[in-house]
Formats: sequence, structure tokens, C-alpha cells
Amino acid sequence: MFKKFATAAGAFAAITLGATASFAQSTTIPGEQVGLAVGAPLPEGIYAIDTFIYRRNDTRFSTDTAINVPVLVWSTGFRLFGANVQPLLAQPTVFGFPHNPGGLPNRDFSVNVGTLVGSIFAWDLGNNFGVSYLAAVHLNDLDGGRGLPQFSSNTYRQGFAASYTGDGWNLTSNLTHNLYDSPGRFAGAAGRAMGPLYLADALLLDLTATKKFGKFEIGAVAYGVTDLPLGGRDFALASAQGYTRAGRFAVGGLIGYDFGPVTAQLMVARDVAVRTRGTESTDGFIRLIAPLYSATKAAEPMPVSLVRKY
Repeated sequence: MFKKFATAAGAFAAITLGATASFAQSTTIPGEQVGLAVGAPLPEGIYAIDTFIYRRNDTRFSTDTAINVPVLVWSTGFRLFGANVQPLLAQPTVFGFPHNPGGLPNRDFSVNVGTLVGSIFAWDLGNNFGVSYLAAVHLNDLDGGRGLPQFSSNTYRQGFAASYTGDGWNLTSNLTHNLYDSPGRFAGAAGRAMGPLYLADALLLDLTATKKFGKFEIGAVAYGVTDLPLGGRDFALASAQGYTRAGRFAVGGLIGYDFGPVTAQLMVARDVAVRTRGTESTDGFIRLIAPLYSATKAAEPMPVSLVRKY
């Protein structure tokens, strides 16, 4: 039973998490943060952000995937070395919808990604410029789905972002680094049978250029992911397990609207470059942003500030 699940989950991970083979990966979803001004400090308060991504792969008999990433961010107002401290908590979930050839059963399934805990440290540089550093970890060893090679190790995640948010603009560049304890291992008899899994670290880039016109927001987004090279011995061992390097880069557009208590964003992006030809895909995004609590005066339009600042 576990073998069947591991095989299906490995193929699922290859499509979902930026991979083209079982052990190529990024736990962070490519494009997860486009549309957000992650380099700029948030006004003091608590914010809920939910991003839903649906990915349609061009490969025949592939698996469509959906990822839901709910995030809570607390902008504390506390300063550390001049940075606003913004703890966050996220619980991503990944869903798979196979399109098998005739005669083979199609079984939809879901996999839990390890809870993300960490903090953003955001500096206001003045003149509407801000930079931030994210330090976080996906607790895959604690509650990540089993069978996916990515989740045989906690994912240590750091991010470097810069944003300009003046005059209704959101110009943001965000670089994310996923690090793994390679080789990763699963517990129990099944994990011992699978043996050590050699994991490549990953680098992701999210780019945003949008402009607000009253309650509307419109602009362009782009994002990409690539595995980082494994060492010679690890690469040889990983290759024997079926690993090949993976990567993709997508571009698209964004439209958003401020409904008052909630801001919504819609995005569509298409791969323009992939490491393995024929694996191009199209992504659709829906995001909702809502301030749950704000220390700012009620008269100030918090959803607008949120879109500009996060």
C-alpha cells in the first residue's frame, strides 16, 4: 500500500512542487508570493492572506494540481535592529487530480505540507522603499505528508525582498531559498525500506509590477524556480534514484479589487521556459487579503494599505 502511495505521490510532487523528477523540488510553491509587497513593513495588526493556485500541466495524462496556502501574519510594531518583527504561520495543502489513460483509475488525493512557522523582519528605508528578510521552516518532520521526497526533511526557508510602494505602485522582487537536510529519511519500516533520499536545495524568484487605480489594481507578475546543483557524490546517488534537475519560469498578469473589508486578486501565468521540454503548464491564482485587527485608526483604508505594503 505504501509503495503504491509513494509512487503516486512522487509523480504528484514532480508536477506540483516545481519538479520534473521524484527528488527535484521546492517546498515553496513557485509564484506563491507574487502580487504581494513583501519587502515593505505592514501596518501594525493581524492579517489573513489565503492564496489558491490551480496548475494545469500540458503533459498528456498528467495530474492537475491545486495548492491552498492560508497565512496569518502579525505585524507586532516591535523593532529589532530597526526592523518591524512580523511572525507568521501557514498551513499549505496540495491536491492532485490525475488524468490517467483509459482503463486506469483516477483517484484524487491531497497531501499536507509541513506547517510553516517563522518571521519576516521588514525595514522601512523611507521614500516608499522597504526591504525584508524571512526566516522560517516547514515542519515536514512533524506534520508533512509522507511519501513525497520533499517531506523527508524539514524545509528551512529564507527570503530576501525589496519593494517600492509609492503612488499606488507595487514593484517587488523576492528571492526565496529552500534548504534541506540531505539525505532525508522517513521514519518506520516503510521509511527504512525507501532508504535515504538525496534532496537538492532550490531557489525561487517572484517579481511583481502592479499599479492601483482607485479600488482596482492591474499589472504583471513573473516567477521561476530552479534546483541548485548537488555535490558530485550526492548527485550520483540521487541520479541512481531517478533525479534530474528541474526548473521553470512563468509570466502573467494580475487584476485586483478592494472590496473594503477584503481585497481580492486574480492572476493567470504561463510557463515560458522549462528545463524539460513538453512540461509547460498554466497557473491560475485567487487570493483574498483581510485585516483581522489593526492598530491604525478605523478611518484609514486598511485593505488599500495592505495591498500597497505587503
